[in-house]
Amino acid sequence: MSVTIETPSRPRERAGTAPPADTAPPVGAERISGRGLGTLLVVLAGTFMAIMDSFVVNVAVPSLRDDLHASFAQVELSISGYVLVYGLLLVTGGRLGDLFGARRLFLLGTGAFTLASLAAGLAPDPVSLVVFRVAQAVGAALFYPQVLAVLQTAFTGAARARAYAAFGATIGLASVAGQVLGGLLIHLDLFGLGWRTVFLVNVPVGLLTLVGARRTLSSSARATTRGRGLDVTGVGLLSGALLLLTVPLVVGGQAGWPTWTWFSLAASVPTLVAFLVWERRLAARGGSPLVDPALFRSRTFSAGNAIALAFFAGNAGLFFVLTLQLQNGMGYSPLAAGLTFAPLAVTFSVASLLAPRLQARLGRHTLTLGYAVNAVGTLALLVTAWAAGDGLTGWLLMPALAVIGLGEGLGVSPLVSTALSGVPARVAGAAAGVVETAGQVGMSLGVTVLGLVFSAALGGTTHTAAPAAVGHAFTVTLVGNLVLALAALALLPLIRDTSTVDKS
Repeated sequence: MSVTIETPSRPRERAGTAPPADTAPPVGAERISGRGLGTLLVVLAGTFMAIMDSFVVNVAVPSLRDDLHASFAQVELSISGYVLVYGLLLVTGGRLGDLFGARRLFLLGTGAFTLASLAAGLAPDPVSLVVFRVAQAVGAALFYPQVLAVLQTAFTGAARARAYAAFGATIGLASVAGQVLGGLLIHLDLFGLGWRTVFLVNVPVGLLTLVGARRTLSSSARATTRGRGLDVTGVGLLSGALLLLTVPLVVGGQAGWPTWTWFSLAASVPTLVAFLVWERRLAARGGSPLVDPALFRSRTFSAGNAIALAFFAGNAGLFFVLTLQLQNGMGYSPLAAGLTFAPLAVTFSVASLLAPRLQARLGRHTLTLGYAVNAVGTLALLVTAWAAGDGLTGWLLMPALAVIGLGEGLGVSPLVSTALSGVPARVAGAAAGVVETAGQVGMSLGVTVLGLVFSAALGGTTHTAAPAAVGHAFTVTLVGNLVLALAALALLPLIRDTSTVDKS
């Protein structure tokens, strides 16, 4: 289910309007089958690969350091460098998809990601690993925005709702699979490859995805914008603003928050303002801006991005501090820690699949239900940690995590589909990139801010703190998680009612 939201400066796209000549008719049936099913499976494979890779490396850090004789800073850079470059290029990758076709960018990005994964798995030294991780990020930033663009333009009505539900379920599975699969691969030590398998596993998946994309995306995801070039100035200004914002967030904590990090954060604001001014002027001259300013005149699109910022900040922050609690505070192995997340992944996936039916009946209130359940689950997790104290175990955490997963599952795919509803096909890629960037910045903010709270509660001794101290810091940090969950819930009234089904 989707809503057609009218963008003030553009005519509303009417139901039944013929698609552009170079695109296949959207799939609007109740059930997705045939070519539509193939398209969905391909983009979901790409989604799984991109999301899983954001988590799978974390559990490989100890063995990676031992094998490559890498410093802690080098290993951190292999993780933070991926996050940084990925976040910087998402909007640009989405806009390139609008200009040159989602199919072309999906193939190019997936190919680059697969090759970079192979190279990372064979990296002979820490510096090479960092370089190849950056190359992975470039590939992911090129193909991942095309996933949302394809879902938005290749499906309509009930088929689109089902596609987004499968997308949300895939995110939930991939998030936990990254940690569980990473721990399992290292534990099995296949062919004596150790940590290298967490990168090499992307190669067969990437190749299969490429083959499938060539067959299914041939006529359904071509360029929607012709005759206009890339807004290079906009790319530079937006990249500069995101660079100034995210670099301190990614490396500031490890560097001890020197003076330059604060100057960088402050400088990101005027740079972002300069980007917005440039985009408005370019649009007023009839140019092709990187991000169409008219998108933000839609209250639903703007509110959706704000909610994504708060929601993903809480989500990523929870994953971060819970991992520290499970491994440093409770002494769990990477595999055992990953398995503790399993109830969250299961309920997340189930709720994602149920979301379309609920959305058909409740409209916007599906999101209200989801974020309310998420907040209740976070409160339950806080109460459990506080009440159990030193006796906290993974089994005690699982019920609250299951509730959190249920709320998140009801709140991810409906939020994405609602934020992108009514977005014209010609800017669907850039719009998807904006939503993904909001989520990415939110994740960086969540890990940084909640990480600071956690560290402050420990007195700055994260790696040497006693288990009891780690448990106390975890409980304190969960208060911040609850605040973010409530913030996402409080922003929901800004979204217009989504109960009107788009039958185009």
